[in-house]
Amino acid sequence: MKLTPEDADPSENRAAARSAAAAPNRVTFDRLELNRILNLYGRMVADGEWRDYSIDFLRDRAVFSVFRRASEVPIYRIEKDPRLARKQGMYSVISATGLILRRGHELERVLLVIAPKPALV
Repeated sequence: MKLTPEDADPSENRAAARSAAAAPNRVTFDRLELNRILNLYGRMVADGEWRDYSIDFLRDRAVFSVFRRASEVPIYRIEKDPRLARKQGMYSVISATGLILRRGHELERVLLVIAPKPALV
């Protein structure tokens, strides 16, 4: 006896359809972007500046938030908004007060605004 798609468990069909439908509707960071952000995060954690982060994948943008402590508001938000790709650039760094510190087309250049500056010894 062969099982046809109609005979399969309907909850499995709905779950598969839901996950397939949800994936294209969300903006995410790709592996290279996430690697660059997490490299900066690791350096700042090693310096004792940052302690926690969160990642939000929304319908219109992806947000990487950085916290000094977990109970506070984020001190920086790194956002990817593809709607702005042809305008000011899809990447931006936003401070805790909502001020856009830098916006651009290349993530590495945008992250330079919060990257630690080399110090003379």
